[in-house]
Amino acid sequence: MDKKRTEYYKKKLQTRRDELRKSIARTEEAGRQADEDTTVDLADKAANSYTKEFLFGQTDTDRVTLQLIEDSLTRMREGSYGLCASCENEIQQKRLEAVPWTKHCLTCQEKQEKGQL
Repeated sequence: MDKKRTEYYKKKLQTRRDELRKSIARTEEAGRQADEDTTVDLADKAANSYTKEFLFGQTDTDRVTLQLIEDSLTRMREGSYGLCASCENEIQQKRLEAVPWTKHCLTCQEKQEKGQL
């Protein structure tokens, strides 16, 4: 992959990383605020519990994506970004455009999702 394209994806990854960090911080703050609500009504407690669980799930997903982005930036520094981690073929540009933190080409990703990789 040429340097210009690598820089393009690097900026895209850094922007998404910053967005995720902000989102995680907001979600954690919302979870703390839900903890501070000392309502005694059973329905309110159930709603708060559901809200906290939903926020936890959202944060977990964001953290996984954030780790994939960090891994992609590391691969960029090592010079292996844009190559499939399994077959070492170049990942298609359309795929990188859609999911710049991917580490597998489409074929290997499908194999991984089927448990064949």
